[in-house]
Amino acid sequence: MSPLQLLPLLLLIAAGNAKTTPPSVAAAAPAAEAGDGHHHSPLVPATPPWPEQYHAVVITNQTARGGRLQQIDIYYDWPRGRGLNVIRDQLDSGGEPLWDVQWANGTSFLFDSASCTTFQYPVGLLPPEWKARGGAAYLGRDRVDGFDCHVWSNFVFARYYEDAATGRPVSWTVVNGAVH
Repeated sequence: MSPLQLLPLLLLIAAGNAKTTPPSVAAAAPAAEAGDGHHHSPLVPATPPWPEQYHAVVITNQTARGGRLQQIDIYYDWPRGRGLNVIRDQLDSGGEPLWDVQWANGTSFLFDSASCTTFQYPVGLLPPEWKARGGAAYLGRDRVDGFDCHVWSNFVFARYYEDAATGRPVSWTVVNGAVH
């Protein structure tokens, strides 16, 4: 899994572990109606920032996309401008992990004992308040897996869906088609 695919997981868990309060929305307008050709300007909800530091464990199922079951330990440290994902195959408990080190300047290193690849992404490690700092566009509301969601785009690689009632993450849809 590339760092581009892992970043949404990092952000998803960051939001999921945040102590959130329900976002305040006076009367959130729906996103643009499909097929009407007009863009509607939805009201932007106030959402709390993510925590500055955390550790989370993600269990992900990539089998539908030709992948595998994985457990990812995510360490997010915004004050020091770094993040670490330790990726292990769930069904291979003795296997070597894949390490993904991410820096706020956009540099990422994906490595194991046999290889190391460096990536540069313009977005870098997203800050805890990325939505409020102009790092996202509010697209309105949508239903995902039974949840009423606020929908955000970070302009670079993904759409982020958060539960409108709690602010907790529901889904990421990444440019490459991956859904988390």
